[in-house]
Amino acid sequence: MTDLSPIIKAYDVRGVVPDQWGEPLAEILGAAFVTVTEAGAIVIGHDMRPSSPGLSRAFARGAASRGADVTEIGLCSTDELYFASGRLGLPGAMFTASHNPARYNGIKMCRAGATPVGQDTGLADIRALAEKWSETGVPAAITEPGTIGARDVLGDYADYLRSLVDLSGIRPLKVVVDAGNGMGGHTVPTVLDGLPVELVPMYFELDGTFPNHEANPLDPKNLVDLQAKVRETGADIGLAFDGDADRCFAVDERGEPVPPSAVTALVAARELAKHPGATIIHNLITSWSVPEVVAEHGGVSVRTRVGHSFIKQEMAASGAVFGGEHSAHYYFRDFWNADTGMLAALHLLAALGAQEGPLSALVGSYDRYPASGEINSAVADQAERTAAVRAAFTGRPGLAFDELDGLTVTAADWWFNLRGSNTEPLLRLNVEARDTATVARLRDEVLGIVRA
Repeated sequence: MTDLSPIIKAYDVRGVVPDQWGEPLAEILGAAFVTVTEAGAIVIGHDMRPSSPGLSRAFARGAASRGADVTEIGLCSTDELYFASGRLGLPGAMFTASHNPARYNGIKMCRAGATPVGQDTGLADIRALAEKWSETGVPAAITEPGTIGARDVLGDYADYLRSLVDLSGIRPLKVVVDAGNGMGGHTVPTVLDGLPVELVPMYFELDGTFPNHEANPLDPKNLVDLQAKVRETGADIGLAFDGDADRCFAVDERGEPVPPSAVTALVAARELAKHPGATIIHNLITSWSVPEVVAEHGGVSVRTRVGHSFIKQEMAASGAVFGGEHSAHYYFRDFWNADTGMLAALHLLAALGAQEGPLSALVGSYDRYPASGEINSAVADQAERTAAVRAAFTGRPGLAFDELDGLTVTAADWWFNLRGSNTEPLLRLNVEARDTATVARLRDEVLGIVRA
């Protein structure tokens, strides 16, 4: 029996092309997706990777073979695909491997209204059908084949985003954007068109081989060019997008990175101004500043596990207006609870442009505590090393332990979280405290145990 577990993960399809998968499997997955979702029509988009057009067209053929009418929106960001799914009311499939190297590709799938398809919400069934049909072939459908047509939604996507954030009265801003040769180079010019923004583009040429640097702004080395350009041009702000442009990172006028937790707190405050008393979601690795700001602005904060499926589930269950993660994923109720870095960027521009001070001063009130950032350690046994850390801190007075996601240990003036990667033999450590010396001390103590 074909085993697709190496490429069909908890939330998406991801693997090396053509070594692990290619167009024949994409066609089968298209047929399986339509069968499991019982969709009469779907929407498909793809990023700029060399393999993406062929894979997405094969998926479309498979979907049409099962009777579904397919709307291809072509080159797009992941959040543009979510927009199309929400606006058109159709299940969707986005062909991208986000920030992974060029040889990778994948599929992010959703039901109508951008509701995610994960392991427990259809992806396991899609995998089971695809494994079976890889052996037997896709059975002939009893319905007539569906149609495949094209539609451009970029303008509608840009108009919708701008309708959610009032930028009409902002002062002129100079904005450097590093698209990393990813889909931000396609979407940013249209979204920012007509706004009082002087755009300084970097690496806007769509190139899925990523010739300048990886399209992964979470890694500090991929922000170096942006930081230098902001300082060189005297820009007010720098923005960096990942490969499929669903995540957005910011640097201030000095070229210093703005922590995603500070962006989460800032956007939360803005959303609470529109929706008094509303709920805000944040994962357990975001800064203490996030629930503090939410409380100060009269909102209710809900702490969740790391991962978009948990955030989106909690968004739907609680009716939250906004959710943020330390990885710069930002989720909005007004955007079908889906993540969109572009909308978060517009909030940043609106907040910055509404006052005269620099971005560093604006975010200072939201960036309150020193933190270690995420530190990865390769380990042979995640559970054994985590247990060793827990044992080392057990019995110390004034500590609270929880295992919502990995191990979190909290004291009056610090906390740390240690959690295992789902895909690699790694433990990820995050530390936050009220002073840098405590961050360094805790970081070194925990890493000393983890790496012993």
